[in-house]
Amino acid sequence: MPTYTAPGVYVEEVPSAQKVLSAAPTAVAAFVGFTERFPTDDPADPDGLAPRLVTSWTQFESLYGSFLSGAMLPLSVYGYFQNGGSLAYIVRVPNTKPSGRASAIALAAVDRALGTPLKVESVKPDAALTVSVHPEEIDPGEEDAAPSFRLDVMEFGEVVETYPGLTLTGETQATTKINDTSTRIKVAIEVDDKVDLTTQLELLRPGAFDLVKADPEPVPVTGRAFAGSESARRGINGLAIADDVTMVIVPDLVTAATKEDGSLDLGLWKAVQTSLLSHCEQYSNRMAVLDAPPGMTPQQIKEWRSDVAMYDSAFAAMYYPWIKIENPTGTGTDREVFVPPSGHIAGVWARTDATRGVWKAPANDTILGVLDVERPITQNEQSLLNPIGVNCIRPFGVRGIRIWGARTLSSDTDWNYINVRRLFNMVEKTILDGTQWAVFEPNDIALWEGVKRTLNAFLRGLWLEGALFGATADQAFYVKCDAETNPPESIDQGKLVVEVGLAPVKPAEFVVFRVAQQKQVAG
Repeated sequence: MPTYTAPGVYVEEVPSAQKVLSAAPTAVAAFVGFTERFPTDDPADPDGLAPRLVTSWTQFESLYGSFLSGAMLPLSVYGYFQNGGSLAYIVRVPNTKPSGRASAIALAAVDRALGTPLKVESVKPDAALTVSVHPEEIDPGEEDAAPSFRLDVMEFGEVVETYPGLTLTGETQATTKINDTSTRIKVAIEVDDKVDLTTQLELLRPGAFDLVKADPEPVPVTGRAFAGSESARRGINGLAIADDVTMVIVPDLVTAATKEDGSLDLGLWKAVQTSLLSHCEQYSNRMAVLDAPPGMTPQQIKEWRSDVAMYDSAFAAMYYPWIKIENPTGTGTDREVFVPPSGHIAGVWARTDATRGVWKAPANDTILGVLDVERPITQNEQSLLNPIGVNCIRPFGVRGIRIWGARTLSSDTDWNYINVRRLFNMVEKTILDGTQWAVFEPNDIALWEGVKRTLNAFLRGLWLEGALFGATADQAFYVKCDAETNPPESIDQGKLVVEVGLAPVKPAEFVVFRVAQQKQVAG
C-alpha cells in the first residue's frame, strides 16, 4: 500500500479481479510430407525441415515450390486454402538425395555448339537457384591480363552470393575462388584449347540463366522419418514447437507406402498414423485428420479399420473415400487425379469454425474443388462404417459432394463427435493460456472469486453463441472454485483447484420424423 504524508486527493489504479479470456485459435493446420523445394533463409535450419507457417497458397509456392508429380502435400495444401483454411504449418520430410551428376548453366542452343567452358553444380538438388554471369572490362594498361567475369548466385530472385574477378585460368580462376567458399554451388572449368579464352568467355554474356539441375534420386521414407524428432524439429514430433496447431495432416503417406508393384504397405500406413495419433494425444489441443487407404471397398475398409488399424482415439477423425480433383501437372488422360481428402477436409473444418463456430459439426457441407469421389457410398454401406468412426464423403446430385459424417475414432460415447472434442480442446487451451495471471497470487477467497468471474464470463459468451446446451446458463455450464475444491491441505501444497462443467451441443446425426395418418372422427 502507498504511504500518504501530505494532505490532498490521490488516485490509485486497482487491478481488476476479472480478466477477459480470448478464445484460442481452432483452425491452424499442419501438413507433413514432400515438397518441390524448401526455404533456405534460416541459418539454423539450412535444410528447411522445421515447421514453417504459411498463410496463403502464394506464400507456400514462394517457399516450397508448386505442384510436384508424385507428391500429395502441395495438392492437399491447395485444397486446404481453397476450402477456407488460412493458417498452415509445413513440415518437409526429405525424400530425395543428390544424383551426383553435374549441373550446368543453360545457354542458348547456338552457344552450346561451341561448348560450355563453365559447369555449375548445385550443392542441393532441389535448391531454387539461378546464375547470372557478367564479363568485366579489361584494364587497358594490362594487355596480357586474362579476360575476367563476375558470377552472381540468386535464390528466389535475390543475390545470395557474388564472385567478381573470376577467370577461366590462372590464380583467379573460378574453381579456386568459388569452390572453397560457396555453400550453394560448385563449379568446374572445361577450356577448349582450340578456342581462345576471350571467345569462350563471350559465351557467358550478361544475363540470368536457370541452373540445369540433375533430377534428384528418390529414397525410401520410413515411418521413423515421418515421426521425426522433437529435439531436431523434424517430422510430426517437430510440431512440438508450433503450439497453436490444432489439425495435423500427413497426405504423402500414400507416396511413401506405395510399393514398386503398386500395392500399399499397410504396415507403414498404420505405423505412421499411430505416430500421428500418439502425437495428438500428447498435445491434446490438436486432432489428426486421417485418410483411409485408397482402392478399398466399404467392406474392406470396415475389416481394415476393425481388424488391422484398431485405432481408438478421441483426437482423430478418419475420412473415406478419396476424392477426384483436377491435376495441375497432368495432360490428356491425366488431367484428373485422386487425392487423399484430409487437406480439403481440414479446410472445411476451418471454414465451419469461421462461419458457425468450432461447436458446429463440420459435416453436411460441400467440399470445394472436388470433381467426384473414388467410390460412391450407399446409405446401407455407410451404416457399416459410421458406427466405427469412418466418416464418408458422398455425392448428393445437385446438392454437391458433401462430408456425411462427424465422428471421432473413440469408443467412449462422451467423445463420439468431432465438434465436442474440438470445443473442449478450445476451452481447455483458452483457460490454460488466459489464467496464467493467477499463478503465485495469494490463494484466498479473492482469487477464487476472480477466477470464477473470469471463467463465467467466457463460458456465458459461448452459451449465448450456441456452443453449449441448456435453456439457462446454469444448465449449460458451471464453475466451482471455493473452500470445497480448495481445502487447507490443497492450499498448503500450492494448488488452486477449479472445477468446470460444460454441456456441449451435439449434432442431430439421425433426424427422425414420425408421420402418422390422422383419422377423422365423425362428430
